[in-house]
Amino acid sequence: MGSTVPSVPTKLVDVEVATTSRRNVPTVVLAATGPALGPGGDGIDVSELTGKAGETVRHGEAWTLGVGIGTHSDYRTAGAALVRALSGEDAPKSADVLLTPDFDADKVRAFVLGAALGGYRFKVTGEDGPKRVGSLRLITPDTGFEEVLTSAALKAHALATATSLARDLANTPSNVKDPRWLTTTASKLADKVDGLTATVRDEKWLQQQGFGGVLAVGGGSARPPRFLELKYGTTGPHLVFVGKGITFDTGGISIKPADGMHLMRTDMAGGGAVISALLAVARRQLPIRVTGLVPCAENHVSGTSYRPGDVVRHYGGATTEVQNTDAEGRMVLADAMAYAVQNLKPDLIVDVATLTGAMKVSLGLRTGAVFTSSDEIAKSVIDAGANVGEKWWRMPLLEEHVDAVTSEIADYKQCPPGPGGVTAALFLQKFAGDVPWAHLDIAGPARSEKVYDEVVAGATGFGARTLIELAENFSR
Repeated sequence: MGSTVPSVPTKLVDVEVATTSRRNVPTVVLAATGPALGPGGDGIDVSELTGKAGETVRHGEAWTLGVGIGTHSDYRTAGAALVRALSGEDAPKSADVLLTPDFDADKVRAFVLGAALGGYRFKVTGEDGPKRVGSLRLITPDTGFEEVLTSAALKAHALATATSLARDLANTPSNVKDPRWLTTTASKLADKVDGLTATVRDEKWLQQQGFGGVLAVGGGSARPPRFLELKYGTTGPHLVFVGKGITFDTGGISIKPADGMHLMRTDMAGGGAVISALLAVARRQLPIRVTGLVPCAENHVSGTSYRPGDVVRHYGGATTEVQNTDAEGRMVLADAMAYAVQNLKPDLIVDVATLTGAMKVSLGLRTGAVFTSSDEIAKSVIDAGANVGEKWWRMPLLEEHVDAVTSEIADYKQCPPGPGGVTAALFLQKFAGDVPWAHLDIAGPARSEKVYDEVVAGATGFGARTLIELAENFSR
């Protein structure tokens, strides 16, 4: 992976479920709002406790951990807070968490997700990282429920692993992460998973096949574009996930303001989510067919950059009038979606992208946008996200703006006037053909400046878990 960045993927805290506590291991007592202490709470002074989710207090060799009123968000927050508290010079190697009798599979999934991701750290440094607890044992008082909770913990850890990898890929600085690095890294990871194959195509293949959008966007960089295709499964419904893989985005000739441009290393977060989801689906051996497509390019400024006013011919022949070279994500997604429609016979296409700043204004920084003409697909995405701790909100494909996507000089306008998130989705819809389709805009939640729930500052890995859950639901 190269010595200038941390190894990928990041090692996460391990979690197991058991019915017996261990000797000489710190114990963690759960405290609900009130506070109301769970098992092991006898003798603990509650005078200064609130039970608020994430409240961690040390009592000698024991800890209390606030779980609030017991929502899934509370348990994710609690799991993350515990791992952060059990860090530093005197961090224990392990700890026992004494579960309350009401703990079910959903609560375990939320808690494990938080615990696995809460201690996530990505830092390019020559120094050793801070010590952190290596593992947690969840102690259930119900011996007949151990197997169910273990299954829930394993699934949660698989979701956390995917989220962590998506964070790793997005956080990697762009002097290392170019299209070649991203696709090669994904290919190496895929080679280690049974049933998953990775094919990486170079700029010569892209030229031969007519991927005009990818070539136009990547034409300004000395580091040429790539196209990644990940394949899993041969039977069952065929899902195609398409992820934007812009490894750095200057905006091109329509250059971005300097403020915030350094964050554009995460502009391939959609592609990272797709890569991570395919790896997780294959590891879980779900009975479904899934293909992941990640068109990768670096949108740079040079004498060979594409220009506003250019007309670009996409895969399959449709043409686009370029109006703003900073609207590059839809250019590469259009090629990949047209390729999927023509070659893969998908039952559903879902594209994922940090596509528009407009969605950050509309929905803020913690909620992803769903665009689709299907009520059923919208519900399936939103429900899948709710099950794994990712929030989505359906946005309209407004009919009154459909004509704005039509160009006088080409088939389509790349960046028509109107509400930016909506018109971007309407442009992409043109390349979905008659295939059921959803567009997920993650421009807001893909990055965070703050720590909250299981999220840390930097890339969040948002979207990966929803894609995995979506695949699992379609496989049933």
